Amino acid sequence: MEKLFHLKEHGTNVRTEIIAGLTTFLTMAYIIFLNKNFIGTLNLGLDAAGNPVSLFIMPDSAVITATCIGAALGTWLVGILSNYPLAQAPGLGLNAVFGYTLCLSFGLSAAAALAAVFLGGIFFILLTVTGARTALVNAIPYSLKKAISAGIGLFIALIGFANAGIVIPGNGTPVDLAAFSHASVILALVGLVLITILVIQKVPGAIFIGMLLTAVVGNILQFCFGLEIGISTPESWVPNIDFSMFGKCFTGFGELFSAPIASLLAVMITLIMVDMFDTVGTLIGAADKAGYLDENGNLPKMERAMLADAVATSAGAIFGTSTVTTYVESTAGIAAGGRTGLTSMVTGLCFALSMFLTPVVGFVPTAATAPVLIIVGIMMCSSLKDIDWSDLEVAFPCFFTIVGMPFFYSITDGMAFGFLSYLIVKVARAKFKDIKPLMYVICALFIVMYVIYGLQAMGILKS
Repeated sequence: MEKLFHLKEHGTNVRTEIIAGLTTFLTMAYIIFLNKNFIGTLNLGLDAAGNPVSLFIMPDSAVITATCIGAALGTWLVGILSNYPLAQAPGLGLNAVFGYTLCLSFGLSAAAALAAVFLGGIFFILLTVTGARTALVNAIPYSLKKAISAGIGLFIALIGFANAGIVIPGNGTPVDLAAFSHASVILALVGLVLITILVIQKVPGAIFIGMLLTAVVGNILQFCFGLEIGISTPESWVPNIDFSMFGKCFTGFGELFSAPIASLLAVMITLIMVDMFDTVGTLIGAADKAGYLDENGNLPKMERAMLADAVATSAGAIFGTSTVTTYVESTAGIAAGGRTGLTSMVTGLCFALSMFLTPVVGFVPTAATAPVLIIVGIMMCSSLKDIDWSDLEVAFPCFFTIVGMPFFYSITDGMAFGFLSYLIVKVARAKFKDIKPLMYVICALFIVMYVIYGLQAMGILKS
C-alpha cells in the first residue's frame, strides 16, 4: 500500500484511508437507488383523472447494476491515475438531463441517449489528452476557485438540510424551517449534534463513527419502536444483477444522428457543458479541502482525474448509465482523513459489492448521511477567508459564484453567473490583460448553453 499510494508522504495510513473510503461511499450511496428514478422510470405526476403518469426508459434493475459498475470504474480510475481520494458516479443532475431532456423532451430512446453519453465521454477524452481541459481550468482566477469551493460547501449543506427534512418548501416562501414533527428529522438533528461533537473533539474517524451511530439509532427507532425513519428493508436477499442494457448504446447512433441538427447540437452541448463544469467545480472544491491546490490555485495532475471521469463516462454508457462525474461527497472522505487513491479504491470496491449487497445499503437512512453533508459544507466554507471582499472587482463575481450554487441548486449555473460577472467587471474596468484568453471561451460557451436552453424553452429547437 505504501509503494502504491505513498501513504506516509501524505500523512495517512491504511486504517484512515479505509474509514475515509467507507465514509465517502455511505454519503453518496443514495445514487444507487436514486438514479433509477431519472433514467429507469420517470414519474411525471398525475393525469386529469388523478392517475400516476410515468415514462419507462430502462429496467430499474439494469440501471442499478450499471450505476454500481460506472461508479466503481470511475472511482478506481481516479484513484489509480491521480492518487487523489476522489469518488465518481453517475452525476445527479446529469441523470436529469438524460431522462428529462434527452428522453422526455427530445424523445430519444434509451439507446440513443446512451449513444450521446458515449460520444460525450469520447469528446472529453480528446480534450483531456490534449490538455485543453486543464488549460480551461487554469484560466480560472484564484479568487473564483476559492469561491467555487465555498459555493459547493453551501450547496452540499443545503442538500444535507433538505435531505434531512430540516429545510422544506415554504408556504409563500421558497424555503422554510421544518416543524420537527417527524422522527427522521429529529434523528438527523441528533446525528448533526453527535457528529459535530465528535469532530470538535477531534475523534479519529469522527464523521464515519457519527454516521454509523446515527444509523444504528435509526434502525432501533424504526424496527423496535415503529417510528418511520425511511429505512428500506429488502424485498429479497437474492441479488438482481441485470446486464440487459449492456452495449445498447451502439445501436442508438442511427437514431441520434437522424435528429434535427439543432436538437443534436443542444443534446451534445448540454451534456458536455454540464459535465465539464460540474467536474471542474467539484475537483477544485474537493482538492482545496484536501490541500492539493498549489500557490496559484491550480490542481496538479488534474488532467489525470478528468481523464478518469471521461473514460468512465463512455464505459458507463456501454453498461447503461448516464454521465459519470466526480462527486462533491468526496469531501466527506477527505474530512474523515482520506488523502490518497486508497480511499478511492475502497469506495469503488463498495460500489462494486453493492451490486450484490444493495439491500444492506438501505439500512443507512438519509437521516444518517444528511448531517455529514452539512458538516462538510461548514468545513469547505473556510476558503471564504482567502477572498479579498474589500475589492469589489473580486467580491462581485465571487459572491455570484458562491450564492448561485445553492440558490440555483446547480454548480454549473453558479459558476456561469460568477464567470460572466467576472468578465463584465473586468471589461467595465478596461482590465483586458487580467482576462486569460480561455476565459473568453468559457464565458462564450456558457452564453451558448443558455441561448440553447432558451430556444428549447420556446420550442424552437423541437421544430
